[in-house]
Amino acid sequence: MSPKLLPVALLLVSNVFMTFAWYGHLKFGERPLYVVVLASWLIAFAEYCFAVPANRIGHAVYSAAELKTMQEVITLTVFAVFSVFYLGERLTLNHLVGFGCIGLGAFFVFKGPLP
Repeated sequence: MSPKLLPVALLLVSNVFMTFAWYGHLKFGERPLYVVVLASWLIAFAEYCFAVPANRIGHAVYSAAELKTMQEVITLTVFAVFSVFYLGERLTLNHLVGFGCIGLGAFFVFKGPLP
């Protein structure tokens, strides 16, 4: 896989794991907190197994700021899908406008120095 695409793919997988680690337990409100903390911690370990290589490999072709920006945009995208399909929540126009503003910020990070 291309050195530019591999970090994106790894970050996508890592964010799926992290979204479940942070928010997946919300469907299991009856479980004791210590159980969901332990389960979340184990899922987060799997996330690190993808995130760390994504950043190590990605830093050969992207700056740290670009990698972080990419990670945040991927996180919002994964979270939006997760919240609708797993948690059954609605995305409102407010959410989309807010995500769009963050996307605009990402554009400027990748655009490079302004004249």
